Amino acid sequence: MQTVLITGCSSGFGLEIARYFLARDWRVVATMRTPRDDVLPPSEHLRVLALDVTKPESIREAVMAAGPIDVLVNNAGYGAASPAELVPIEAVREVFETNTFGTIAVTQAVLPQFRERKAGVVVNVTSSVTLKALPLIGAYRASKAAVNAFTESMALELEPFGVRVRLVLPGRSLETRFGDNARAHIHGFDNEAYAGLVKQVLAHLEDTASPLTRAQDVAEAVWRAATDPSTPMRIPAGADAEAWAAEVS
Repeated sequence: MQTVLITGCSSGFGLEIARYFLARDWRVVATMRTPRDDVLPPSEHLRVLALDVTKPESIREAVMAAGPIDVLVNNAGYGAASPAELVPIEAVREVFETNTFGTIAVTQAVLPQFRERKAGVVVNVTSSVTLKALPLIGAYRASKAAVNAFTESMALELEPFGVRVRLVLPGRSLETRFGDNARAHIHGFDNEAYAGLVKQVLAHLEDTASPLTRAQDVAEAVWRAATDPSTPMRIPAGADAEAWAAEVS
């Protein structure tokens, strides 16, 4: 029986990914900043561990407690929306700490066991917004694009060791906390120059008429990345993500 460690499992994509692997008889190590036993179905194959990807000691403790794993899914992250002119540099650092540096740090903690065994898969969940420029999410988009670049270079380094590395690029979803997080971290809503654009973008986040990405779409894409060596490096997840990927191909 194989084991997967997933970050950011308290809700949204991470929660659905954990459910998906559990349903297919994998051992699942579901991590979240504040562990909750009630979000996933009880199973002898499930462990819920505390993990804050921005804290090195938390990463070390979680990876040690997890034991040997076969697949790492870096899913933890959050969204933020602000005009580039107005976003505080501290807010940019916070986005990068979780989305970029957290992903890199967790990966570094797991790679030694993969390299020594000459086996393992790293799946980094980023975003389809890295494929197409959109307003107000420059910091978020940059943090995810940085992970894309890091992942693609890492894949070349690890291929000789038999370690696979893949990217999953979800589209827009109403099943995650992205919109709530974007509102919580938004700057410039009351700025006269940008107020209209901010309202327009927030309305787009709530638009249900356009194609959306389901959490299940992301879970299925992660499953393919983890289990099928023939999958491409970048895997769009969701109808809108697939449409964007087709546009830029």
